[in-house]
Amino acid sequence: MTTLVARPQRAHLADQRHQSAAVAHFRLMLLMLLFIGAVGAVSVRLVWLTFVSDGPSARGAIGSAPVRADIVDRNGEPLAQTVEAWSIGIHPKKVLGDRNELAEKLAELMPERSDAEYRRILNSRVNFTYLRRRALPELVEQVNALGEPAVALAREPERFYPQTTLAAQVLGYTNRDGKGAAGMERVLDERLSDPALRGKPVQLAIDMRVQAAMESELYAAMQKHSALGAAGLILDVDTGEVVAMASMPVYNPNKVPAIPADAQVSPLRNAVTQSVYELGSTFKPLTIAAALDTGVVPSLAKRYDATAPVPIGRFRIKDDHPLNRWLNIPETLVHSSNIATARIADEMGQARMEKLFRSVHFDGPPDIELKERGSSLWPVNWGRATTLTTSYGHGIAVTPLQLASAYAALVNGGIWRPATLYKIEPGKAPKGSRVFTAETSEKMRHLLRLVVTDGTGRRADAPGFRVGGKTGTAEKAQAGGYSRSRNVSTFAAVFPMDRPRYVVIAMLDAPVGTSDTYGFTSAAWTAAPVISRTIARAGPMLGVLPGADLDNSALHALLGKDKEH
Repeated sequence: MTTLVARPQRAHLADQRHQSAAVAHFRLMLLMLLFIGAVGAVSVRLVWLTFVSDGPSARGAIGSAPVRADIVDRNGEPLAQTVEAWSIGIHPKKVLGDRNELAEKLAELMPERSDAEYRRILNSRVNFTYLRRRALPELVEQVNALGEPAVALAREPERFYPQTTLAAQVLGYTNRDGKGAAGMERVLDERLSDPALRGKPVQLAIDMRVQAAMESELYAAMQKHSALGAAGLILDVDTGEVVAMASMPVYNPNKVPAIPADAQVSPLRNAVTQSVYELGSTFKPLTIAAALDTGVVPSLAKRYDATAPVPIGRFRIKDDHPLNRWLNIPETLVHSSNIATARIADEMGQARMEKLFRSVHFDGPPDIELKERGSSLWPVNWGRATTLTTSYGHGIAVTPLQLASAYAALVNGGIWRPATLYKIEPGKAPKGSRVFTAETSEKMRHLLRLVVTDGTGRRADAPGFRVGGKTGTAEKAQAGGYSRSRNVSTFAAVFPMDRPRYVVIAMLDAPVGTSDTYGFTSAAWTAAPVISRTIARAGPMLGVLPGADLDNSALHALLGKDKEH
């Protein structure tokens, strides 16, 4: 028998079900609102940490530094890379443990600071500070084991220089924001930071192996002679590519040092492109080449009076080792006669001497991509004294790079080209400008070789590599005049002289004589041996193999021909 429920009772049950559903729906909506609120709070906090707070993210530590493309040498070896590195930081205001105890433990793990310094950091009012960048995983693990929640550990992109100090002034470094602050990092900042090109490294002309050889030999010479600094480079004579550029002292771009205001020489300074020097007798071959081109010296056999000094007002131009006789052109270079060179410049005159130096770009900063460039000290007054003294490298100051580019033109057939730190593909070298005739360039090759075989450059010879070049020793300029006890010693070399491929410059700033140099500080004793050792090491790396040394028969033939005329 079926029990029937009255209509009013059924209506009451339906109303109860409706109320229960409404309550359930309300509760569900409340839970959803609470969940959305929680998510929103977390999102707001994340935005705050990312853009407002003083934590690692706001300071550019976590992922904010731009990921830069690599820089590699001419053979594809890495010189600068972006890597993921650990950083260790602290939120001093959030420290929960004993600050003194924590300071002692941090000092044990990271001894670059004392426990007193860590104590000051932990008691400071800053929201966040770094304790170590580029930390090793082992250290991160040890710091994490301290169990202090205020410690912040993060992985972040860091610019890394795997060769440490190698080519430091060439590469430069990046600042805290990941922007290029010096060197090629600064030059290439936009290119390296372009997201579309991050996978494409920039290739430089530098050869890492050759760079290492040059830096090694320069550093050894600087230490041996207690020099203030040193500079050197190797330049391709046909393209202008710089395959090595070294400046001493050096620094590590992975940890850029703070330089004291009273430092005599800053390692951040690129002596090859920023510092200018009076480079002494290295200018003599340039003067003689211009004299040959202009017809002032019609023959290598032409002789000049070197029996007595040349008077200029109350001064006299003298030779360090006077021969007291007339000298022909080869003898003028072999014996490095200031007197004979000055007499040649006197015949050249102001206009032609000035034109020579302008043609090889001695009248401004060096031609290269770096921003760190110093402008030459160009004579204000081109009177007779300046005309004569500049012929042997006094009264005008240029960078070692400018000298290298001039020597490239001297031996490559007479074409001057700007130097470059970019690798140049075969057949893509700039056209350049002619500054010497091909005939004069050929004669200068023989003369420079003669200086090394028979003259002041003997210690620069590297057996089998047919080295040519010229010494240059100049008193170091200082406030009020020149120092009689300090000089700048330079050797400008070229090899191999039968087919010149590279210019090599080595310079020491204020070297001190040693027992094996008999106390001498001239370029013949200090800079020339650097050239010999560098070429012996770098030559094979550059594809120049030792062979039979050249004799001077071709030069003697030229002399004989000149005598006939």
